[in-house]
Amino acid sequence: MILTSNRGFAEWGDIFGSPVVATALLDRLLHHAVVIQIEGSSYRTREHAALIPENLRASHLVNLPG
Repeated sequence: MILTSNRGFAEWGDIFGSPVVATALLDRLLHHAVVIQIEGSSYRTREHAALIPENLRASHLVNLPG
């Protein structure tokens, strides 16, 4: 099974509405798992860089090429 997310594990408690639920879920998902963390700009947003507002492009949260 491959599971992807654009959110860090620390944010899952907010997403699921309960840190206890998120911890239980992550405990089961990560048992014997291999976690690969990919950093860098999104491949999908490269084509749409002009559509992203300038204030977000300048932010450290959105890392777009050139």
